[in-house]
Amino acid sequence: MSVPIWVNGELYEPDKAVVSVYDHGLMVGDGVFETVKAVNGESFALTRHLDRLALSAKRMDLPEPDLAAIADGVRRCLAAAPKWPLARIRITYTSGPGPLGSDRGSAGTNAIAIVGEQAPFPATADVVVVPWPRNERGALSGVKSTSYGDNAKALAYAKERGGAEAIFENLAGNLCEGTGSNIFIVTGGRLITPTLSSGCLAGVTRALTLEWCGGEEADVPISALYEAEEAFLTSTTRDIQPIRAVDGKVLPQAPGPVTLEAMKVFAERSAADLDP
Repeated sequence: MSVPIWVNGELYEPDKAVVSVYDHGLMVGDGVFETVKAVNGESFALTRHLDRLALSAKRMDLPEPDLAAIADGVRRCLAAAPKWPLARIRITYTSGPGPLGSDRGSAGTNAIAIVGEQAPFPATADVVVVPWPRNERGALSGVKSTSYGDNAKALAYAKERGGAEAIFENLAGNLCEGTGSNIFIVTGGRLITPTLSSGCLAGVTRALTLEWCGGEEADVPISALYEAEEAFLTSTTRDIQPIRAVDGKVLPQAPGPVTLEAMKVFAERSAADLDP
């Protein structure tokens, strides 16, 4: 079954949903995006994701997106899609068509929403630390932009080495994030995730985990990941996923008691409120 795609206020069949080849989201990565989970046809935490889309657009000096229109587009896509147990909603917002360079054009922005089925993540993940650091002082630090070349290269590097996710440290040598996930570690019984000043994305699932399950934000060296008692990844479509091994070194527990409790609480709270 083909699911219609929403582009700038209208639904189109997939083969008719097009934007210009001059779109700067394609040409130079001049855009932002969000991935939103849907469960049985209902979006999860859509308000938080749209708020972050607007913040990313503001930080990239893009025009303010019409969040009400995008939310309506998401609802229309979901209404036309099967009620999959788990689905991924991709929202993309770009500066629109522009010249063959970094200067922006004046034709107007593009907003797109796509819904597709999402396979569940495995029960645990092996991760690989990549040799390229995140620049926590960069202009796009913490922005969910469509400039995802670093992440694509890092994930391919991890998969070539048997990992399912790549982990970055930052220029300071501290633990940062994954290519599409945030990371938590348990050390000395403390649940810790890197601070936003580390350069990591302010993940929606990260924030909900801190709110619902406790934990603290702290800058920790990358070595703390190898020495952790437990560790897990968080992201929109994986929720909380225990880490089994880091660069081939198996962690003591996956999942351990802290991770198990976090998984339990997150599952209960997210089921009770679809737009927390």
